[in-house]
Amino acid sequence: MIEKLFPCVILTPLDCFWEGAKLQGGSAYLPGRPDIQWTNLDPEQLLEELGPFASLEGFRELLDKAQVGQAYVGRPCLHPDDLHCPPSAPNHHSRQAPNVAQELRGGCHGFSHKFMHWQEELLLGGMARDSQGQLLRAEALQSTFLLMSPRQLYEHFRGDYQTHDIGWSEEQAGTVLQAWQRRFVQLAQEALPENASQQIHAFSSTTLDDILHAFSEVSTARVVGGYLLMVGPPPCALPPPPLEPTLGAPTRDCPFSPQLAYACVTMLRWDCAQSQGAVGLAGVLLVALAVASGLGLCALLGIAFNAATTQVLPFLALGIGVDDIFLMAHAFTEAPPGTPLQERTGECLQRTGTSVALTSINNMVAFFMAAVVPIPALRAFSLQAAIVVGCNFAAVMLVFPAVLSLDLHRRHCQRLDVLCCFSSPCSARVIQILPQELGDRTVPVGIAHLTATVQAFAHCEASSQHVVTILPPQAHLVPPPSDPLGSELFSPGGSTRDLLGQEEGTRQKAVCRSLPCARWNLAHFARSQFAPFLLQSHTKLNCCFPQAMVLVLFGALLGLSLYGATLVQDGLALTDVVPRGTKEHAFLSAQLRYFSLYEVALVTQGGFDYAHSQRALFDLHQRFSSLKAVLPPPATQAPRTWLHYYRNWLQGIQAAFDQDWASGRITRHSYRNGSEDGALAYKLLIQTGDAQEPLDFSQLTTRKLVDKEGLIPPELFYIGLTVWVSSDPLGLAASQANFYPPPPEWLHDKYDTTGENLRIPAAQPLEFAQFPFLLHGLQKTADFMEAIEGARAACAEAGQAGVRAYPSGSPFLFWEQYLGLRRCFLLAVCILLVCTFLVCALLLLNPWTAVLIVLVLAVMTVELFGIMGFLGIKLSAIPVVILVASVGIGVEFTVHVALGFLTAQGSRNLRAARALEHTFAPVTDGAVSTLLGLLMLAGSNFDFIVRYFFVVLTVLTLVGLLHGLVLLPVLLSILGPPPEVVQMYKESPEVLSPPAPQGGGLRWSVSPTQPRSFARVTTSMTVAFHPPPLPGAYIHPASDEPTWSPAATPAGNGSSNLSSRGQCPAT
Repeated sequence: MIEKLFPCVILTPLDCFWEGAKLQGGSAYLPGRPDIQWTNLDPEQLLEELGPFASLEGFRELLDKAQVGQAYVGRPCLHPDDLHCPPSAPNHHSRQAPNVAQELRGGCHGFSHKFMHWQEELLLGGMARDSQGQLLRAEALQSTFLLMSPRQLYEHFRGDYQTHDIGWSEEQAGTVLQAWQRRFVQLAQEALPENASQQIHAFSSTTLDDILHAFSEVSTARVVGGYLLMVGPPPCALPPPPLEPTLGAPTRDCPFSPQLAYACVTMLRWDCAQSQGAVGLAGVLLVALAVASGLGLCALLGIAFNAATTQVLPFLALGIGVDDIFLMAHAFTEAPPGTPLQERTGECLQRTGTSVALTSINNMVAFFMAAVVPIPALRAFSLQAAIVVGCNFAAVMLVFPAVLSLDLHRRHCQRLDVLCCFSSPCSARVIQILPQELGDRTVPVGIAHLTATVQAFAHCEASSQHVVTILPPQAHLVPPPSDPLGSELFSPGGSTRDLLGQEEGTRQKAVCRSLPCARWNLAHFARSQFAPFLLQSHTKLNCCFPQAMVLVLFGALLGLSLYGATLVQDGLALTDVVPRGTKEHAFLSAQLRYFSLYEVALVTQGGFDYAHSQRALFDLHQRFSSLKAVLPPPATQAPRTWLHYYRNWLQGIQAAFDQDWASGRITRHSYRNGSEDGALAYKLLIQTGDAQEPLDFSQLTTRKLVDKEGLIPPELFYIGLTVWVSSDPLGLAASQANFYPPPPEWLHDKYDTTGENLRIPAAQPLEFAQFPFLLHGLQKTADFMEAIEGARAACAEAGQAGVRAYPSGSPFLFWEQYLGLRRCFLLAVCILLVCTFLVCALLLLNPWTAVLIVLVLAVMTVELFGIMGFLGIKLSAIPVVILVASVGIGVEFTVHVALGFLTAQGSRNLRAARALEHTFAPVTDGAVSTLLGLLMLAGSNFDFIVRYFFVVLTVLTLVGLLHGLVLLPVLLSILGPPPEVVQMYKESPEVLSPPAPQGGGLRWSVSPTQPRSFARVTTSMTVAFHPPPLPGAYIHPASDEPTWSPAATPAGNGSSNLSSRGQCPAT
């Protein structure tokens, strides 16, 4: 009957009233009586009625120890008019509703007044009191159901007839518990109608697990959508790839053929044969496969997947991977027109290999350094991101060049984009080329200058064993005009075929021109508008005005960011993780507002002797109880743990034994006449703990179960633990000890005559036990950190005494990360900046440039941190990982410009402008691609994803774009290092010099000396250096022998005549 009526442990305000019995299940049947339930059970009356028919002394002692009394039937009824309200209820006869505030004052008791007392803070929220401290009202009520663990449920029903044929296991027990919790939450949420004035919020541990599980699922729609948005590299900024002209070939302007998403806007060409939509599609698919392979490798390495892996990494890796695709596509189409087809791929890798390696290596280093953050889930995310970036790097360097080569052959064969099996219809227009000299024309036609590159000479000095490479000065170079006489000859959208088309147009009075919008691209914008505005001046009065304004604006932004950094607070509430508008979010919001109460446990491990460490365990408990956040128990008594319950129980049965011994009911040879407790004490007192001689009756009067210091004899500790667990189930349940390994079962039989019941098996040494505590008043992150630091300090002191313990609970699970988070963040960023400097200095062979890159990256990190403060984004492990990774991601926006600056020639302003011209398009397209990949995160159902990933990563992308294309060029134009190659002039009367631009401006003009004929072009060659030259540096064969006269260089040359030196070859 006791087993059928054993109640559940429910912490509820209803326990102050008779209605609390309605929450307890179970029933028992006795002949001649109605079904016994907690709603009608009066234990005292039941014992009186059954006393004459059965010996219930043990049951009576159990109820008396637990102070059950009349259980629930002696408590007032909330609804006195209820037909089942018992007559023993105080307000049964008066039929008056009880004073709820008065009944709830001081908390409530469960069915046991001794073991089950629920404080007010556990039950009531938003309490209001009068001037005397009396409770007046409360805004919220809370009920908590304590469930068994899967192991406890498994042990409880193991061998039961209900589970004997279903393969009962601990896993099935866990499944049952999860199903029960889901059903409980559903029923609680459906308990009230929608128009009710009250609200019921239900939550369980399984609910949180379900949310995190849904949070960790891959959204196929968002992943596919993000990749479709990114199909195709950015062609809007690319000029048509220069191919060898085919004389007599038909040409025709094709109508615009739309492609998927981003490729439709950026990759297609008016010339169908020159369109590169297939390259974009193949590049994005290649990145997708590289991401998938990287994640598969992570799975093989055993790195656990988590929410950040599934929700963020695919989009972030896509944006980073496609950046390199863009860069290679740009460089491939800018190959010199004279380069053989077989050498185009090698030329592309020569131009972009250093940049791709720099960005990829820095990204990998950044993510590996982010693993310093001591959060397992974020450490796994960082390692996974680093591996995925490595796979992207391998795919871009090894596979994508083959894709470009195949597309090059397709374009050379004049086949359609994507539908490469069909020839391009753009060859329908045939141009007839007349074999006459251009100089014989009678129609005056203004022809602009062709680009004239000059000779470079390599000379091996025998004395120094170095190779000296010398190029002519910038003052004697004839730069290309952007749009001479309105023609398309030198536009990025032009080609030799367009030149021939112009000649035929002048003869046949038919002009075939592309639309102006088709000629515009990002490179043209950077060359003709952005770079002159940012880096050039037109009068002497404002010689440094643009650069000064940029430095002032970015300085102001840095100052605001430093202020915003002071606004960043630590913290990440559970309400930020749960989707807004859900019932789970409403519960967590209400709990945070009304019930800032957290159940925690102080866990003791194995590895030390519990029996000889009792004093240290009591001291640990006392130190932990003295923490400010620990909820004080009623009557200012220290909260009791399993060791207190165990010791007090031993003292109780010792007192019963002493009484029975004094009265003669227990003697040296018999205990049957004594009480149940006296008999238990008798059996414990004779235990020796020695396997050879387990019993010693002489100890009955010479020892005590608890000594004068309140400690249990060590040799009796584990034997007594077995007896206590088997004999005091209420005390064990109230202690929430959760022993492992569990003590063996032992049944006390007072009337055993064989003597076997005297032998008590000792429990195995404990490897796990816990002390439960309640923390309250935790509202801010600082409150949690104070409580966590105090708990850790208490455990550290206990560790010095030999006790291995640690605190456990949701505050430690979610808030302990903030203890050393800022220190780890600063350490990781500093180490990463040093690593970035070393990588850039080694690959660029230029520490000067590496310093500037690291300076810009540090400013980006500070500004991103400050912007987080203005946006109200709190600092947690996830923003820290993004901040650390921002150093590596920022390299994508800076290293291309810096490398272009190093390999350009001329003054600092001119080199910065040329670097912008050639890198503005790939950097911008890389940023746009990253934003398109991140755009899918904005549609997440989790506000956490939107705020902490989408917003932060979007701000990072925009900040990186501004610093890479605005701040860094200005710094390079002022503090930039010297070029990798220097020029010396080889005199030739045939080289035409443009008029000097006024004010140092970068403006090209048509030579007035040749208004009606082509300028003669000197043959020349360009020597490649390491790092490779900028995309667009043409290579031509030299026409004559070099001249080494130093006097060839004009004195007025603004460029310093330095040389690029290297060891002479052995030959």
